[in-house]
Amino acid sequence: MPLPSTDFDPTESSVPFVRLSEAGHQMIVATPDGRPAAADERMLSGRGLGPWKPMLRADTNARNAYARMEQHPAFRQPIRWADAGSDQFDALLLPGGHAPGMRPYLESEHLQDIASSMLQTGKPVAAVCHGVLVLARAERRHRGRVIADRQLTALTMAQEWSALLLTIWWLGTYYRTYPISVQREVSKTLTQGGRFLTGPFALLRDAPGKLNRGFVVRDRNLLTARWPGDVHRMAETFVQMLEEAKARA
Repeated sequence: MPLPSTDFDPTESSVPFVRLSEAGHQMIVATPDGRPAAADERMLSGRGLGPWKPMLRADTNARNAYARMEQHPAFRQPIRWADAGSDQFDALLLPGGHAPGMRPYLESEHLQDIASSMLQTGKPVAAVCHGVLVLARAERRHRGRVIADRQLTALTMAQEWSALLLTIWWLGTYYRTYPISVQREVSKTLTQGGRFLTGPFALLRDAPGKLNRGFVVRDRNLLTARWPGDVHRMAETFVQMLEEAKARA
């Protein structure tokens, strides 16, 4: 699971991390410099989110999962991105986030190459929210060999604009990582029958025992989700994919 130094979403990283760990999978975290990463503090505390704090910050499940992840040896002793290779891992998880600290992660050609290689060799890959941009940018560099013909999802334009408009008066463009929306950038890389699926209107987050609230898209060995409200379902589906991959090995 690669992470930027700062600003990653605590829900999209910690919930799958904890669930995969509980399922018995060995977790390896990679960061730019091999130092422990730090999640977007605003998503943990709700600071500055105003009246929308209950809706926008990480919920109790996610905050508890993040506290557990912070104490895990894999999180406390990550490897460097530069030392990571696609042949080292059986699966790849690409979490998201939206603040400026995410840009080096989303723009890393090394991570793009790892993701491309793993998809092409049939290894399970999961990405959520802005994390899908790693795949879209890999597609632009590896034309037609990454996601061009896939069905997938990511942060939708409606979700991105809603968060921006709800907070723009006091947070400015905090919810806009790039001028172009995630949905538009990802959609532009889909040719050869690929399709971006927005899913049903999302208001309530999923949770253990309420997986039906989440929306994910699985296309062969690729699993994608839209936002923190989908990650419990994404985590359970990814566990199933890893079990299937293990059975085939």
